[in-house]
Amino acid sequence: MGNNLQDVPDIVVGRLPIYLRALSAMQASGKQYTSSHELAEWLGISSAQIRKDLSHFGEFGKQGTGYSVAGLHDQLRHILHLNREWPLIIVGAGNIGSAVASYTGFAQRGFRVIGAFDNDPSKIGTKVGPFIVHDNREIPAFVKENHVRHAMIAVPAEYAQQVADLLVASGITGILNYAPINLSVPAKVRVEYIDPVLHLQKMTYYFE
Repeated sequence: MGNNLQDVPDIVVGRLPIYLRALSAMQASGKQYTSSHELAEWLGISSAQIRKDLSHFGEFGKQGTGYSVAGLHDQLRHILHLNREWPLIIVGAGNIGSAVASYTGFAQRGFRVIGAFDNDPSKIGTKVGPFIVHDNREIPAFVKENHVRHAMIAVPAEYAQQVADLLVASGITGILNYAPINLSVPAKVRVEYIDPVLHLQKMTYYFE
C-alpha cells in the first residue's frame, strides 16, 4: 500500500489523525460518503492537499462517489496502526498526569493507559484516576511484563531527561512529552511534544 513509511513527510503523517477525527464525526452522524471538498470544508485544509496527502498511501476514492466514510476511516486506522490497542504508561502524578490518567477518551482512539508512576514518596501509593501510583523504579519490570512501547512524561522540566533515559532503557520507543524541554533520545525513539505555551506564543504573532 503506497510508499514506504520513511518516504512520507512527517507533516503529512501529522494530518492523518485530523482526517481520522473528521471521519469519526461523519460516521457518528450517519454519513456514508464524503469528498475531498467536503473534508476541506470541515477542516480548513485545501481539497488538493487532502488528495495529495492520501495519495502517499494509495487510491481510496471512486470517481463520482468520492470516499466511503467507513472505508477511509478504517484505512487510516490501519495506516496509523490503530487497528490494535496500544498500552500506555504515565510518568508524573502531578496535576497534568492526574488529568491525563482520568481522561477516558484514549480507549476509543487506540490507546489504553495501564499504569501511573512517580518518584515522590508522597504520591506513591495514592490514586490518580483509576490507577495506584507506583514507584518509578518499577517501570523497567512493568514495561517488560506488559509489552509497553509508549509513555507520557508529565514531570517538571528538570526531571524530564532523567525520566526519558529510564524509559528508553526500559524499552519504550514512543514518548509524549508534556515537560517544556527538548529531550535527547536515540534515533529509534520517537518523541512528540505538547507545550501549550508554544502554541499560545505562536498565536500572539497574529495579534497586535
